[in-house]
Amino acid sequence: MAGGPTTPALVIAAARAGSLGFVAAGYLSAEAFGEQVAEVRRTAEIFGANLFAPNPLPVDAAQFRSYAARLQTEAELYGLDLSDVRPREDDDDWHAKIDVLLANPVPLVSFTFGIPSRDVITALRQAGTRVFQTVTSAEEARQAFDAGVDGFVVQASAAGGHSSTLTPRTLPETVPLPELVASVRAVAPLPIIAGGGVGESADVGAALASGASAVAVGTLLLRSTEAGTSAPYRAALADPSRTETVVTRAFTGRPARGLRNVFTDRYTENAPSGYPALHHLTRPIRRAAAEAGDPERINLWAGTGHRYARDAEAGVILTDLCAAL
Repeated sequence: MAGGPTTPALVIAAARAGSLGFVAAGYLSAEAFGEQVAEVRRTAEIFGANLFAPNPLPVDAAQFRSYAARLQTEAELYGLDLSDVRPREDDDDWHAKIDVLLANPVPLVSFTFGIPSRDVITALRQAGTRVFQTVTSAEEARQAFDAGVDGFVVQASAAGGHSSTLTPRTLPETVPLPELVASVRAVAPLPIIAGGGVGESADVGAALASGASAVAVGTLLLRSTEAGTSAPYRAALADPSRTETVVTRAFTGRPARGLRNVFTDRYTENAPSGYPALHHLTRPIRRAAAEAGDPERINLWAGTGHRYARDAEAGVILTDLCAAL
């Protein structure tokens, strides 16, 4: 869970509970990523790292200017001016982060948004790292298998945060997690980590029964003691009046599922595609809103199982999730 919620403390807590936590490289500099990997390594032997693999989604310049003008109303609430902002396109420090992993290999790496080149996958495997690819369909699994990965992270559409689809201009089909796992399992006999909408033990059991080797949770840990989730974000997750999640491009230009709020209501319909340009455009607004305790203008990423998120230690949450299996 990039952007703050996943902390080294959360990854370490998962390891202590017998789970596999992932250092979230997204939005970090390569230096900060390396520091977090080193911090986790001092305590945990088994952990992973997740990277955003380049899959450019350029924004239309005219649509970007129009969208920035519409967002000025929100920006003015925090003294921000978007009139001179230009689209910023980057690769999230991709090559430098791969260098970090080759110099200091971790047990497992997963990739999201794009499939790395075969050369990158081969180099990581030769360094002793198992490589998994996040997929949202059987077709994406075929592409990842052809690239030489060791396994899949299967993400159902019910998952919170960004969809990992390789074709972000088109939303993935709404397929229950067990059904999606079974379809990916038919592509290749590789290990599968399954996630998306998991809230209770029955969801875990269903995913395992369909062929998954392990089950991933994210939203379920957002209110955990060790998570870096902001105070207004935590409060929104606990707010009984927030019952609906929506898939929106409004915050980042890529489809992502989160709790409905003022920002999603106002801008989902007309937000253009364009990642990471829209992410960089809205980030100052989101950061200022979080500091002000305003949940209506931050990305409240959450899956359909968000009502199961609770205020407790991560180890307790994970242990309880498996208790009934």
